[in-house]
Amino acid sequence: MSRRRQAVKRPVLADPRYNSTLVTRLVNTVMKWGQKSTAQRIVYDAFEELTVKNPAANPLEILQRAVDNAKPRLEVKPRRVGGATYQVPLKVPADRQVALAMRWIVDFADARKGVPMRQALAAEILEAYQGQGNAIRKRDDVHKMAQANKAFAHFRW
Repeated sequence: MSRRRQAVKRPVLADPRYNSTLVTRLVNTVMKWGQKSTAQRIVYDAFEELTVKNPAANPLEILQRAVDNAKPRLEVKPRRVGGATYQVPLKVPADRQVALAMRWIVDFADARKGVPMRQALAAEILEAYQGQGNAIRKRDDVHKMAQANKAFAHFRW
């Protein structure tokens, strides 16, 4: 990490089709090797899959609830104190909560083998929306780890 100055946070532009910054962040999380148009196609096709599976709901609302359900409130960070490393539970900043939830949803969708990415992403978003699935399990594991290391909370600074 640079000691000179903090990196400036650039604002995320709204998505052209859905006019949502959350969709733009999802596209950026899905994107690999700078292929933004491919990532957009995957996300838009996943949204169409969501409307087919759940015609009554808006895909943006489904995505918002899925991300809200997968957001971690606490996480552990290693702190070195007196030669020992402790896992100290900390509150997660709001921006990092969204980033972690998106990353978990996309990573677990990518891990589904034998299924096209658009279908896997739609399934993972739908499972997170319903409060189940791998991203929710990951969030619960992170919360359990923070709960187990609650005794070291006095080391945070």
